[in-house]
Amino acid sequence: MSLSGLFLMVFLVVHLTVNCFLFAGADAFNTAANFMVTNPIIKVVEPILALGFIIHIAWSIVITIQNMRARPVGYNKLNQGKNSTFASRNMFVLGGLVLSFLAIHIANFYVKIKFTHEVGEAIVDGVAMHDTYTLVTNLFTVWWYVIIYVIGAIFLGFHLSHGFWSAFQTIGFSNDIWRKRLNNIGRAYAVIVAGGFALIPVYFHFVQ
Repeated sequence: MSLSGLFLMVFLVVHLTVNCFLFAGADAFNTAANFMVTNPIIKVVEPILALGFIIHIAWSIVITIQNMRARPVGYNKLNQGKNSTFASRNMFVLGGLVLSFLAIHIANFYVKIKFTHEVGEAIVDGVAMHDTYTLVTNLFTVWWYVIIYVIGAIFLGFHLSHGFWSAFQTIGFSNDIWRKRLNNIGRAYAVIVAGGFALIPVYFHFVQ
């Protein structure tokens, strides 16, 4: 869980970085997206990324079932907020919500680009490529898609806020000093990543 989670967190940073090219305009984003599609290294990493998601999801189900079997009678739930965070108590539920959002995200972009070819063509510096900029920005003209993406980013932020330091703790990189540091870094990471993903649909709906 921790290793696959750390791998996916690195992917999120890369994904957000590419998405930020949207603010630079159509040519910049289309070029960045085309690089991600055509780069041979990315083509190798893509199935590894898919495997990372599968492992993370499958193992979360296994661990949740194991915990339920080990503790068929739950603890008395009194003043839970004093001993744990909302995210730590609901990681499986938050993960399921993030997965639901991921399915919508894949249907909106990956499927349309890779399989149904519902994307136009753009020419940048004489190179033909998918017009992913128009595909993305057109989606965010629809208000309820904006809401879905903002809510999905919020769920992701909560999930990451606990998952970040928890992953490092699981692999042994935590102690009385580093626990607090990792907590703070994890919160900052979650806010930056979730805030970045939420800002994009809001910006293109209300500003562009």
